[in-house]
Amino acid sequence: MKIFAKIRGIYAALVILIMVTLNILAFLLFPKNHYKKLKTLFTLAILQLLGIKVVTEGKPDPTVKMIIMNHSSLIDIPVIEATFPYDMVWIAKKELFDTPFFGLLLKLPENIRLDREDRKSLVHLLKESKTKSQNKIIAIFPEGTRARGDRLLSFKPGAKIIAEKLHLKVQPVVIVCARARFDSKNLELNPGIIKVKYLPSFTPDPQTDWLRDLRSKMQEIIDSERATLCPTQ
Repeated sequence: MKIFAKIRGIYAALVILIMVTLNILAFLLFPKNHYKKLKTLFTLAILQLLGIKVVTEGKPDPTVKMIIMNHSSLIDIPVIEATFPYDMVWIAKKELFDTPFFGLLLKLPENIRLDREDRKSLVHLLKESKTKSQNKIIAIFPEGTRARGDRLLSFKPGAKIIAEKLHLKVQPVVIVCARARFDSKNLELNPGIIKVKYLPSFTPDPQTDWLRDLRSKMQEIIDSERATLCPTQ
């Protein structure tokens, strides 16, 4: 029933708020080389407390420099942090950095800020990505924001530009049923399974429209998997 999903959603929001607080404190109090392990523990705790089981298929590639994922729920980030064992830096829109509290969580580990209103933002994005990709893996949601329906949103060109200009090896990641489990827009929680599918990595060919083709492939996987895992989403 919707009312129980709403109650669980409020509980989920409180859990996430507490874990974000602990995450910030961990970053400030503990050596930076331990932060990834602590962050993984916090994200695993969030999923456990929310009654979400994550099933993975495929393996994260330690040689990639960028991972590309679909985005439909706030829970996507903990799901990736819990299943991707290598140190990442997230690209996020400027507005998220400016939000109270959650913005601090983005700023402290030096994630990459994207200002869509600034024409010079792309230059900054490439410069930051080049620097950070030397010792971390760039994580990006090419849709730019959370999808609300069954279809993926159009992929913004940022991921394509960064990968091609910096010659980054890319691994696509498909997240299935995240919004069915935690609809962060309507604040509804329905415990269950989220599937994360790590696809084969590749080096993009600038002569092809690989990002468009990748979107189509990811949509096919989502449609197929969702029919079994969360048909009522």
